[in-house]
Amino acid sequence: MAHSNTNRIPSHVAIIMDGNGRWAEKRKLPRLAGHKAGADNIHSIIGCLAEHGVKYITLYVFSTENWSRPSQEVDGLMRLLEDNVERESKRLHADGVRLLHIGRRGGVSQSLKDKVTQAVELTKNNRKLTVCIAFNYGSRAEIVDAVKRMIDDGIAADKVEESLISKYLYTAGIPDPDLIIRTGGEMRTSNFLLWQSAYSEYYITPTLWPDFGPEELEQALAAFGGRERRFGGLGDTAGA
Repeated sequence: MAHSNTNRIPSHVAIIMDGNGRWAEKRKLPRLAGHKAGADNIHSIIGCLAEHGVKYITLYVFSTENWSRPSQEVDGLMRLLEDNVERESKRLHADGVRLLHIGRRGGVSQSLKDKVTQAVELTKNNRKLTVCIAFNYGSRAEIVDAVKRMIDDGIAADKVEESLISKYLYTAGIPDPDLIIRTGGEMRTSNFLLWQSAYSEYYITPTLWPDFGPEELEQALAAFGGRERRFGGLGDTAGA
């Protein structure tokens, strides 16, 4: 029988927060209303994960592919993100949370860049919890950027190994995610943490992100605790 430990808590939880637009459409509201409801849900989920002792959280906020959405929606998302970074960074700082940005800064307005920089600087010495905001993020772009930086640094081919590549990713110094939660029911990775998620456990739920509350978060953590992580080995089921 596979070994399980329902008390095991992941050190790093990453979340693909999907379903905001569909949540709004079901209620005959503008899509931006769904994004606002989704943003309002973030703080309570961070709080619940912190209570469980999770040390790292990565939130997939805006992908490099999201720029192709209608300009009205993108502009609204940018304003929403700017407002939330400014407001939430102060609340999270008071709670001992360190904020990091992973993704590209290019194409982002100067005011948003400034607010992100200020939030990172404000919280840089906090150690209770680290929250990575994956904004203008794409995993393929991340790997391309890592390779370019390695070339710029003159890294010889025979020096390239997995641990070195990890040091050149946006997530350098952050442990790989133990658990990736995807809301909204889609069965795909959506270009999110492709390198880092090699041995992550996935929890996929049809619940749309604005409706994903503490109760279902508990279910996700319990599901993780009941799984056997083998990392390519045979684990406790060898010979069974």
